[in-house]
Amino acid sequence: MVNTAERDRLGDGLGDRLEDRLGQRSDAVDSAADRLRPPAAQAGDAAHPPGAAPPPVAPLIALRDVRRAYSGSDGGPATEVLRGISLDIAAGEFVAIVGASGSGKSTLMHILGCLDRPSSGTYRFAGQDIAQLRADELAWLRREAFGFVFQGYHLVRSLDAQRNVEMPAVYAGAGLAERERRAAALLDQLGLADRATFRPGQLSGGQQQRVSIARALMNGGHVILADEPTGALDSRSGAEVVALLRELADAGHTVILITHDRAVAAQARRIVEIRDGQIVSDSGVRAPVAPRAMLPASLDPRRFRAAMTAGTAHGARPWTDMREAFAAAWTVMWTNRFRTALTLLGIIIGVASVIVMLAIGAGTQEKVIAKISSFGTNRLYVIPGGDNSRGPGGVLTEADVRTIRQVPHVVAVTPILRNKVMLRAGNVDAYVNAMGVTTDVRRVMNWNVARGLFFTEQDERQLATVVLLGKKTRERLYGDASPIGAYLLVNNVPFQVIGELEEKGATSGDADDDDIVLMPYPTGARRVIGTTNLNWITLLVDDIDNAEEVTKGITAALEATHRVRDFRVYNRAASVRAQTETQQTMTIMLGLVAAISLVVGGIGVMNIMLVTVKERTREIGIRMAAGARQRDIQRQFLTEAITVTLVGGLAGVLIGVIIGVALLHWEVPVIFSARAMLGAFACALVTGLVFGFMPARQAARLDPVTALASD
Repeated sequence: MVNTAERDRLGDGLGDRLEDRLGQRSDAVDSAADRLRPPAAQAGDAAHPPGAAPPPVAPLIALRDVRRAYSGSDGGPATEVLRGISLDIAAGEFVAIVGASGSGKSTLMHILGCLDRPSSGTYRFAGQDIAQLRADELAWLRREAFGFVFQGYHLVRSLDAQRNVEMPAVYAGAGLAERERRAAALLDQLGLADRATFRPGQLSGGQQQRVSIARALMNGGHVILADEPTGALDSRSGAEVVALLRELADAGHTVILITHDRAVAAQARRIVEIRDGQIVSDSGVRAPVAPRAMLPASLDPRRFRAAMTAGTAHGARPWTDMREAFAAAWTVMWTNRFRTALTLLGIIIGVASVIVMLAIGAGTQEKVIAKISSFGTNRLYVIPGGDNSRGPGGVLTEADVRTIRQVPHVVAVTPILRNKVMLRAGNVDAYVNAMGVTTDVRRVMNWNVARGLFFTEQDERQLATVVLLGKKTRERLYGDASPIGAYLLVNNVPFQVIGELEEKGATSGDADDDDIVLMPYPTGARRVIGTTNLNWITLLVDDIDNAEEVTKGITAALEATHRVRDFRVYNRAASVRAQTETQQTMTIMLGLVAAISLVVGGIGVMNIMLVTVKERTREIGIRMAAGARQRDIQRQFLTEAITVTLVGGLAGVLIGVIIGVALLHWEVPVIFSARAMLGAFACALVTGLVFGFMPARQAARLDPVTALASD
């Protein structure tokens, strides 16, 4: 039991603290209320100067012929629970509504607390017709005027006692320090200071009910609605709770006690009996109403509408709202760690897959482009033979090379004369491709010398019998030995090896560019191959963007000299561009395939959130009773979905980078893209937003009474 000293301290402390808070809050709405008051009210104020008798005080709560019926299941007849209730309750009264189970007293309490609406009749609170209030206005009224004490305590299981008590102040927009101080003070006054960090499951029934009372007082608790507050308690704990309610009534709170126990009801100053949905007796007020009713200026009928307008429009600051939502979301995630981990897995796999797939695609694309670049990305080829297979075969000559050199944007040209030849070095023979080229081939074909020298223009003029060997050709003829300065036979013609070409590691058509022998074009044409008719002409364009213009220029120039189109110009630049675009398309496809797993993860988030809404329906009802607006509930569950995807997105980026680094170690071509990482992370957040919206909206639209009654 709470001793007398403790009761006196509790009553005085609660009363003084509430008066201080209410005085501060009343100033905030005075000016707005005065501007919105009708002229009649202002005239009324002038008609009652100080010292004159005040006008009759309207009841705080006024019910007139209130009925509540519930539709029957499967189209059956409706069940009428309340049958014409008319009741007035003044500010500061301590009223007990007593009745047997099924009499309709709990339904009446839900209507009084604005958790439910009557089917017909009128309910006026502080002179305002409740039927005209929107959902957010009802939420404001619940957190501004009412404090609920339920038989089943209705504490949020995932929050400790301190956070449960703070809940109404969170939705009222109170600052963190202010609500922590007030919640701690209330718990201390109720003898629970050492239980502030305990969760409901760690508290006894009596302790949980005292936490519920502290929560009811958090925003002032001007009207305390206690529904069977002793029903689940032992006699000692029940007596303590009733004593607390009496002390609150003595402190000036309006206390409405719903009970079936007449001994408990006898503690009230007024007893209203209800039977079969109708009031059958009303004892009237047995004692004077407390001299100082705990009503703030916001509930004054003259100020009510202005205060409601201000309170509904303004809650906590956006940053405070966001911080509270994320803190609550993190608490829920941590409480259900295993399920959260399974939900995160889908997002992590999706984000990591997108990052790794795009990185592999980009790396592969870069590798392919590098391979293509080894052949020259701005290189063009002129090939004998027209587009029509039945037309003239066509011949390319040295004169055509000189013609092509005159075309604008052509920076280098080399004739290509190619044929198979037999090489013999000592007793080793090799059958390889021989190419007769000019010195421009180094620039056009990107051929450099690994060791030795390249032939010169003088060698071309003198028909010098010199050659350069590709790496594979050198290995076939000389092994690891250096061939520089050695002589070999090319189709039985002696040639001196003057250089070895750098390894290209690529092929051109059916020829391996490393298994080749190069010689000056005049030498090859006259001493080895025996013809000056070229296999093709290769040229280099100054810029890849000019390739199309050069193609047209060559076509026009050669047509003018040949007088027939017996040749073709192959634009390798266009081919490179097409291959690049194809590779980019493949990379995008890889990203899209990976994105599917991200969508699947998002569906998993939605599924889990729908289950969460189902499991936490009662919690939603508790939050609504504490004054949460629909958008508060929606933001809460939407934030939880976004938090899951946020954590999953960050983990997915980290794991994707780790996998990419491992692939680099295994020499898989990987190129990370900051844009891809940010894109995957952003997609994860959007996924949480999109797939979390429907469950959040469903939670926000729940009926408070139905939510509170859920298991």
